[in-house]
Amino acid sequence: MHSIVSDDELLNLMRTGDESAFVALYRRKQSLIYRFALRMSGSESIAEDVTQEVFLHLMRGNDHFDATRGSFQSYLFGIARNQVLRRLERDRTFRMVSLDGNGKDHEDGTDAPLSETLTVAVDLLGDLTRRETIESVRQAVLALPAHYREVVVLCDLHEMSYQEAADVLGCALGTVRSRLHRARAMLVERLQTLKTAQSSPATSDTVQVLSESFI
Repeated sequence: MHSIVSDDELLNLMRTGDESAFVALYRRKQSLIYRFALRMSGSESIAEDVTQEVFLHLMRGNDHFDATRGSFQSYLFGIARNQVLRRLERDRTFRMVSLDGNGKDHEDGTDAPLSETLTVAVDLLGDLTRRETIESVRQAVLALPAHYREVVVLCDLHEMSYQEAADVLGCALGTVRSRLHRARAMLVERLQTLKTAQSSPATSDTVQVLSESFI
């Protein structure tokens, strides 16, 4: 029965104490939220924790969903996004306190930003297998600054419209457009082959492989 009920109707039923409505919402949206959190963080444990927190937020009755400001799905993505960014910041802070008092790594005494540790140098048109290429794109996406990574994840991987992504991020549609344009350029730059002068630009490969990444 719940399979033909809209998200908004299920939410209203849940608010009246209908536990089956909550279960239906969870089954309908859990995998989407998990994949988003995984694509943003690159961590299965973070993705699991974030997914749990999103639905605990609903179960506790803490939701402030307003249908005039976007879809319920965009609202859930917004909660997940805030949770992911909080986790990543906490992990970054924890990593920093593990360094010495000068903020340097103990191994070589140099700064080591998180984005640099995730960056992988690849040759898209070399001898890499398809699986290795997809993994390279996955790592390149994770290496993007968070505000660029999230628009790639939402628009290119979750295939959201610019407006839906803007609803999730709470920003202007034009901001999504400009960030996505810059993010795609950064991905192409990261994935551009450096090994062979005969290789063609990585643009087409990047777009094609992006749709297959993080499956």
